[in-house]
Amino acid sequence: MFYSGKSHERLLQLHDQYGSVVRIGPNELSYTTPEAWDAIMGRTRGRMENPKAPWYCSPDNHDIVGALPDDHARMRRLLSQCFSTGTLLQQQPLFKRHVDLLIQRLREKAEGSGGACVDIGAWYNYCLFDMIGHLSFGEPFGCLLESAMHPWIKLIFANIRIIAIKVALNRFPLLPTLLPWLVPPKLRQLADDLKRVSREKVAKRLELHNPRPDFIQAMVSGKEGLSLTREELENNATILAIAGSETTATALTGATYLIAQNPRVLARITHEVRSSFAEEDLIDMPGTVKLSYLNAVIEESLRIFPPGPNSQPRITPPGGNVILGQHIPGNTVIGIPQRSMFLSETNFRRAREFIPERWLGDAEFSGDRRDCFHPFSVGPRDCIGRNLAYAEFRMILARMVWNFDFAIAESSRNWMQEQRSYLLWDKTTPFSMHIRIRPG
Repeated sequence: MFYSGKSHERLLQLHDQYGSVVRIGPNELSYTTPEAWDAIMGRTRGRMENPKAPWYCSPDNHDIVGALPDDHARMRRLLSQCFSTGTLLQQQPLFKRHVDLLIQRLREKAEGSGGACVDIGAWYNYCLFDMIGHLSFGEPFGCLLESAMHPWIKLIFANIRIIAIKVALNRFPLLPTLLPWLVPPKLRQLADDLKRVSREKVAKRLELHNPRPDFIQAMVSGKEGLSLTREELENNATILAIAGSETTATALTGATYLIAQNPRVLARITHEVRSSFAEEDLIDMPGTVKLSYLNAVIEESLRIFPPGPNSQPRITPPGGNVILGQHIPGNTVIGIPQRSMFLSETNFRRAREFIPERWLGDAEFSGDRRDCFHPFSVGPRDCIGRNLAYAEFRMILARMVWNFDFAIAESSRNWMQEQRSYLLWDKTTPFSMHIRIRPG
């Protein structure tokens, strides 16, 4: 199931058929009830924590995603300063520079009365990788200038596929020993290349020596007497470059698809954005926070198409743990598949429909279980970059709607249904969209 790329569909089918708790493997349970978030992912006094599954978390994982608890806490304290509202406002000129270039390149494509057909998902990736590359390594990757992915980014996507293979194999006894034979030599070489290029990029950034409010500066700041090893520095810079770009690009692509599929929503968000700003240069972070419908669209698109559709597995401690009133034996894999939870008719009325109004107090949706909606997870390992993701999302979506009229190309009508997911959405199918510069 997990190796097919369609596990998100199968999990939804299983929960529709069997309810909020489903046994999906010999030693694995899947939950979609809202209370499962705290029971599985939280850390409550007097209750044992469910650690990350060992194939994600070990002493050999020198980054904030896979580190053991003490190391994770140290890394998080160092990095948290990067994602405060104040720090993001300081970074606003950098964000604007890259979004300006995105809009400029798309306007160049769309010159003329006929507009243009573009792979908008690729362009979102170009912009966000450039932006986060600037924050992670002190310089952009040049994707927008070249209209192409930088080779380092291609290495990232190849490495994600390797990790997906490892995760799938680790669900079965003995199979992990076959990993050297199941991962093609070319993919293993790409993983080594990723580490090498990351080392080179971090070294180049450190040679600058001048303080700047970026990720590297936060990691070498020595805040509160904390520090990172060189390997931790390199690995975390890579993780932050991936987490701060690919997931947001996916969310933006999903939102754009859903908006374009729904003329009513497209008309309303277009009116809100264009009537709220007299000039494009006035679109900024504080201004986009105030756009109630745009923010409802963002929440609803994250519900329908969460960037991490499947679960981030935890494992019960050796002595077992009580989950939702039931004792679960030790070493049981437990998880919350976000897409299945968010599309559950038990949790949301008309759950499979894209209806931003549900986030604006519409009485029809007063019974929605909003407490189940945590696209950035919960607990001590929730997404540290939540504020950054929302800032990027709002800014780019508002600028796109302000500048362009758009419609889905016929070849991409079923784009969302065609996607495969592993750790993240694979997005191997282009999302082709017709864009035209707004009149006037």
